[in-house]
Amino acid sequence: MSKYFRMRLLFFIPLFLFFNASAQTGSIKGRITSEGRMLDFVSVGIAGTAYSSTTNENGLYVIKDVPFGNHELVMTISGYKTEKKAIEINSSDAITIDQELFSLTGSLNEVVISGTMKEMSRLDSPIPVDVLTPTLFKKNPTPSLFESMQIVNGVQPQLNCNVCNTGDIHINGMEGPYTMITIDGMPIVSALSTVYGLSGIPNSLVNRIEVVKGPASTLYGSEAVGGLINVITKDPKDAPRVSVDLFATTDQEYNIDLGLKTSTKKASTLLGINYFNFQNLMDKNGDNFTDITLQNRISVFNKWNFVRKENRVSNIAARFVYEDRWGGEMQYENKFRGTDSVYGESIYTSRYELIGIYQLPIKKENIFLQYSFNNHNQNSYYGTTSYQAIQNIAFAQLYWNKKLNDKADVLVGIPLRYTYYDDNTPGTISKDTVSPQNKPQQTYLPGVFVQTEIKFKKLTTLAGLRYDYNSDHGSILSPRLAFKLAINKNNILRLSMGNGYRVVNLFTEDHAALTGAREVVIKNDLKPEKSWNANLNFQKSIVLENTFISMDASVFYTYFSNKIIGDFNSDPNKIIFDNLNGYAISQGVALSIDIMHTSGLKAIIGATYMDVFSVEKDSMNVDVRSPQMHAPKLSGNFTISYSFAKLGLSIDYTGNVKSPMFLPVVPNDFRPEHSPWYTIQNIQLTKKFKKGFEFYGGVKNVFDFTPSDPILRPFDPFDKDIAENNPYGYTFDPSYNYSPMQGRRFFIGLRYTFY
Repeated sequence: MSKYFRMRLLFFIPLFLFFNASAQTGSIKGRITSEGRMLDFVSVGIAGTAYSSTTNENGLYVIKDVPFGNHELVMTISGYKTEKKAIEINSSDAITIDQELFSLTGSLNEVVISGTMKEMSRLDSPIPVDVLTPTLFKKNPTPSLFESMQIVNGVQPQLNCNVCNTGDIHINGMEGPYTMITIDGMPIVSALSTVYGLSGIPNSLVNRIEVVKGPASTLYGSEAVGGLINVITKDPKDAPRVSVDLFATTDQEYNIDLGLKTSTKKASTLLGINYFNFQNLMDKNGDNFTDITLQNRISVFNKWNFVRKENRVSNIAARFVYEDRWGGEMQYENKFRGTDSVYGESIYTSRYELIGIYQLPIKKENIFLQYSFNNHNQNSYYGTTSYQAIQNIAFAQLYWNKKLNDKADVLVGIPLRYTYYDDNTPGTISKDTVSPQNKPQQTYLPGVFVQTEIKFKKLTTLAGLRYDYNSDHGSILSPRLAFKLAINKNNILRLSMGNGYRVVNLFTEDHAALTGAREVVIKNDLKPEKSWNANLNFQKSIVLENTFISMDASVFYTYFSNKIIGDFNSDPNKIIFDNLNGYAISQGVALSIDIMHTSGLKAIIGATYMDVFSVEKDSMNVDVRSPQMHAPKLSGNFTISYSFAKLGLSIDYTGNVKSPMFLPVVPNDFRPEHSPWYTIQNIQLTKKFKKGFEFYGGVKNVFDFTPSDPILRPFDPFDKDIAENNPYGYTFDPSYNYSPMQGRRFFIGLRYTFY
């Protein structure tokens, strides 16, 4: 080897090594989300280069062959704040960069279906729809949907019994039965299950909840008088492979949520398991009754999503819920169930559900078949009063959404619902007074509905008409009319009107009829209730450089005829039910403001003023006005959050405020007929770690508020000694309730998510 050759070799070796080193590359992968949702079509790339990628429907992206060195990763999509992040590539191993993007339009671009039964952005919907996501639920973790709804303006979870802690959800002051609750658009929770079904829906299976305040009867049936709560379950293809959420409180409440996903080329499936346990006997007010019912509940949910040609929809889901709960005297044991030795209210609930949707394989047409079935069994004792009930509901609906042109479409549907209900109360006994026999209720409800939507330049009109035939009460006609005026992109006015028609079953909807504390008297044959409802809504958006502000104002009005109201005041030993000889009105105003700042500050503040009352003629034919029980004139709620992005730390401050509400008192009651002003507030800290771990903890009911004297004569629950030292003739009554009996407690939890 010549000297000249050696010199050239020595020159090229470093040059080769330099170019070889320069050619070393790595890769970047990750997931882009916003408010807990996966974002697709996000552009992710290295600034100043052609190295880029786009997220798929699961929010995932991969950028390969990125040269070693320091780079700036840019993530951008219309409607969201662009994020830039400094990264270093120094290994061939892929680095993971997950990022949450800040929406510059809040939740206005959320896809909603509840207002019109078809997917559209919340901004375009002619019906105002409130959207709740799991991210919002996490700001104050609860074991069930029932408790989570307290953060929604105008929505009030109301406990109806201080012994067994059952409740329902009120919208704009109207009682629970006036609100239809659906799962994936199907009437799963109704009648018997309104009392206990809500607490059996775990947050782990929820993708989002859509709330429609006002008439929704044209699409969902005449029972949707006060509004609609539609629980949209998670889509298996978008769910994480593994999700775990565990939390416990100092009151010894334990909640476990577990989610597992598997996928094949033709299907994906999600298994969700929720377990809640509370076995701590508590009597802080010293009345010898449990403050909180002891509960042992398990819910198993399994959903399958099938891959079909042309992205046609096909999924099926099943859920099983079992709950054992009891409340009563502190010395109660299961051996006293149904006896008059020690008072207790013990409820065993077993529930099965099946829901599904299938898009028919018809080219260029959107025709869907929805179906569901649920079986609800309740084995309960309220003191010595036995209540044994079974309910089966089968539902099927075929609907066709046809786009006529760019400005108009039509929705046509044929629903059919069958309800079987049987119990051991007078509600299912034949009218034969000589030899009455058990006669289960069987109701057939076929129908048809049509809805048209026409878009003009700024005005969208929606008109609908539904006809149902109730096998017991005949024809039911439910019209609906709505308008949306887009004054400009930041100011929207909506007006919706409609009517409702509701058949009442007292023993499944009014828990007071089951307590055994009072005799139930049905004065006359009860006629179905009818109502007319109107809602005027104005929405304004303000988009600044670093802040998004959304303001929402609504005026609502509902007029009832034939309303059925329980009379608790005429006789302390009875509840007298009859159709109102007059009318009832629910009216009010709701305001809310949603603020988000790029610094990490988010706030949602809402308030509702309402006047809910009935007017009935007395014996002198004079109109007498009575306020609705459990309907506060003024209520408000707030959620204030701040995120320290660099620390992976966030703080959430949530709460609600209630003004005095009218309560079910008895004659000469020593307790006030109105509740006091009160507030329940909560604080939570959350710390995010790498690899999907989160730790959180905080305080619930910071100010330790609980009601006083919730049970009348708790020392004599079987009314054995009412003649002794009882000048006013008081009897045992647990219905005086306006707030949860659970005081301040601390909680701690862990979340883990793996995609």
